[in-house]
Amino acid sequence: MLSFSALMVIKAVVCLVFGVLLLAVPEVLLELLGITTNAGGIFMAREYGASLIGHLLLTWVARNAGPSIARRAITLDLFIYDLIGFVVALLVTLAGVMNGLGWAIVAIYLLLALGFGYYALQRSEP
Repeated sequence: MLSFSALMVIKAVVCLVFGVLLLAVPEVLLELLGITTNAGGIFMAREYGASLIGHLLLTWVARNAGPSIARRAITLDLFIYDLIGFVVALLVTLAGVMNGLGWAIVAIYLLLALGFGYYALQRSEP
């Protein structure tokens, strides 16, 4: 299993890449995924990009956190977030809203959910 720090850095990099793309050029990313949208959809994509930048900062700053109540709260939050993201991305991809690249999004969410689930459900932390 990856170390907690490595998992947090991977999450930070994912958030950096997708956060910047969704803030700066959401149309490009959405088109790559086969998603058509309007002005409202572009706004929502940018809002999601802003959220990812927040997750980037959280995961980067907390990457070296030792076992604590705060670390447990962060890992539980990220586990639930990525688990929900996995389910939503899976359903949307199965419904044909995203093209084949949607499976990459599904895989990213699944791998992150598994990683954060591993740390969130450990009993050794407070």
